Amino acid sequence: MVSMAGGTVRAEQVSATRELILTAAERLFAERGVYAVSNRQVSEAAGQGNNAAVGYHFGTKADLVRAIARKHAVQIERARERRLAEAGDSTDVRVWVSCLVHPITDHLEALGSPTWYGRFCAQAMTDPALRDSMIEESLTSPALQGIVDGFNRALPQLPPEAQAERGMMSRQLILHMCAERERALADGTGTVRSSWRQAADGLVDALVGLWLAPLTDGARSR
Repeated sequence: MVSMAGGTVRAEQVSATRELILTAAERLFAERGVYAVSNRQVSEAAGQGNNAAVGYHFGTKADLVRAIARKHAVQIERARERRLAEAGDSTDVRVWVSCLVHPITDHLEALGSPTWYGRFCAQAMTDPALRDSMIEESLTSPALQGIVDGFNRALPQLPPEAQAERGMMSRQLILHMCAERERALADGTGTVRSSWRQAADGLVDALVGLWLAPLTDGARSR
């Protein structure tokens, strides 16, 4: 019994240490950039006397980045699943754009202020290797694939290459608008919209326009 209790305490300590490291790393990566921050700095910010704590608990820096992304992915995926269920067989582009935007902005709002996840994602996506890891992680989302299928049904007239291009544009706009709003909130500077919900509505408006924009003749004929 003593051994079992000791094992439980140890597991709790390990879990708490991992959480401290994840939180510290996310903040530092968001504020300074992933490769501008050393494992030693993460360990110190997490209150760990052992500078090897990051490597011991997570392995490489890329592994640490993936762990941060997965930490948030659980809640975002649940929100996507709810939106996807509500969307059903809709052919309204705005419905599918909302399925992309609101799970992320709702998550940021639920985290309270300050948050670092938006800026962390923007920083990670600037590095080619980490970018590929982040995209691979997102592609494991069944709900996200369901949303992509919804777009395909809502926009049957849009050629596949145009859908791919506008998908990339959408990803960049969501990513950087969330990061910029998060940065403004952290710095205490003004924001155009007073809440994440309103910011999401503005982003949805812009993205609906992007997806429904007519193709030029050259783009249509490729």
